[in-house]
Amino acid sequence: MQPTTTTSATDDSQPSSPLRVGIQGVAGAFHDIAARYCFQGRPLEIIPAHTFEELVQMVEGQEKADVGLMAIENTLAGSLMHNYTLLHRSELSITGEVFLRIKQNLMALPGVQIEQLKEVHSHPIAIAQCREFFAQYPDIRLVETEDTALSALRIQEQGLQEVGAIASTLAADIYGMNILAAGIETNKKNHTRFLVLEEGEVAVEAELEKVSLCFATDHEVGSLYKVLAVLAAYNVNLTKIQSTPIIGHPWEYQFYVDFVTEGKVGHQQAIEAIRPLTRNLRVLGVYACGEHYDY
Repeated sequence: MQPTTTTSATDDSQPSSPLRVGIQGVAGAFHDIAARYCFQGRPLEIIPAHTFEELVQMVEGQEKADVGLMAIENTLAGSLMHNYTLLHRSELSITGEVFLRIKQNLMALPGVQIEQLKEVHSHPIAIAQCREFFAQYPDIRLVETEDTALSALRIQEQGLQEVGAIASTLAADIYGMNILAAGIETNKKNHTRFLVLEEGEVAVEAELEKVSLCFATDHEVGSLYKVLAVLAAYNVNLTKIQSTPIIGHPWEYQFYVDFVTEGKVGHQQAIEAIRPLTRNLRVLGVYACGEHYDY
């Protein structure tokens, strides 16, 4: 399946104006692909941001973007800790999620062969995912940049004949690049989870089964265990737990938890049950479990 943002101009069931989706990166980035899958069937306007901070600001202001799509974890690189902090400090709510299989490709300008490359540019995580492939090309220098697709764009704009990029096939199509080697990532089970972020209050509809929240606990033995024990008693399936240090409070941590409700007990009952055991509990989002896509 190929992601698409096109809709018929005569389809009255579709919104008249495109949904403005803020992403980190430029057209062809994996954020772009995830957005196309997440909001498929709707007309989209992809709004690029250089950094995740800029992305959050665009969605908070609502002047540039209606929603944002932000990577939060990868099966190889782990959690994006800085993005957890940004989410906690923001006024945004999680309203959805999408999972995307990440495939890395080596590309260059048309006519350029891999033996001609002196450098390959890409995001540091993408480079890390492909180092085993480049072990057979020790003369190629790997250069870290801000974004996978942006690397391809710069090669196109500057006509760099001796420089390649690691990016998506969509980036190759957009920027007229030739794929020299497809699927060069070492681990073929490489997936990234992206969160849909919107301004406003968290939804509480009963049919929405996934919950993301954050909280702190007292700095005492067994504090976190008590919270988890209550969640277990309410028959929720814990799908994620992550901690970050609380600045100014050595050895104290902010916990980020995702869980899916199962059985007859609703998520609101489980949340209220742990509230007395936590400090500064905040529900970050209540939403439907995301779909998994293979691109």
